[in-house]
Amino acid sequence: MERLNVLKTYKIYIGGKFPRTESGRFYTPLNKKGEQLGHICLSSRKDVRNSVVAARKAFGGWSERAAFNRGQILYRIAEMLEGRKSQFIEELIFQGSTKAQAEKEVNLSIDRMVYYAGWCDKYTQVLGSINPVASSHFNFSMHVPQGVIGVIAENSTSLIGLVSLVAPIIAGGNTCIVVASKELPLCAITFAEVLNSSDVPGGVVNILTGESKEMIKPLTEHMDVNGMIYGGSNKKIVQQLRESAALNLKRIQTYDEDWMKEDAQNLYMISDCQEVKTTWHPIENIGGATSSY
Repeated sequence: MERLNVLKTYKIYIGGKFPRTESGRFYTPLNKKGEQLGHICLSSRKDVRNSVVAARKAFGGWSERAAFNRGQILYRIAEMLEGRKSQFIEELIFQGSTKAQAEKEVNLSIDRMVYYAGWCDKYTQVLGSINPVASSHFNFSMHVPQGVIGVIAENSTSLIGLVSLVAPIIAGGNTCIVVASKELPLCAITFAEVLNSSDVPGGVVNILTGESKEMIKPLTEHMDVNGMIYGGSNKKIVQQLRESAALNLKRIQTYDEDWMKEDAQNLYMISDCQEVKTTWHPIENIGGATSSY
């Protein structure tokens, strides 16, 4: 008798742990050859709520970390991606990529993580400013993390689209809940395994698999989610995001990028998930000299 392969069950990633979906549902996507990719969790509204709780709990500690330490952790993610490169390449090939395409996507994902690791302790200086004012004050503007960000990953890539959205979010001190690609989900959960062994605190990144249209509304309408990011061009998803965000005036960012191009990474993807904080510092004139206190 021909032996049947035991398909892997890819669980979701919430709060630094790998639970099965609360709904108990799963789906089995196929590759271009009609082969089953695995048993993938079909996440529910309850999983979304659990992810938001985990992300909010992690936000305080992550946003208050020294910027250089966040950079070290992002660089560690890149190191772990490098160490598991062959596994990611195999998964991409299994999902339908050629070997050359798979190698390019994995290498670019590693390089992109290094790119954002380098910005962690620099973006505030580049984006911040000292503003001229009419009174005896110094006036500083600086960027601070927005909070908890919901992410709808680009659906036509398995790894690079996910990394390109997650890296600038966490580089800026935010936490996130990611809805991974439904058709190409394997690298998303393997990436969660990388995060779990890369000094990233539990809850900073939470990854869900399943129907994005089922999770967009509860994620966007959740009052403890500060912003939403979509990495694709599906007009129905964009419309659903805008309608769901209308009630609470949540900020929506949409990126229609070719993530395989080098110019798909930039500083402003970090600033898109930041708030601008302005500080006034008084100046005292003493005997013709200027001092601050």
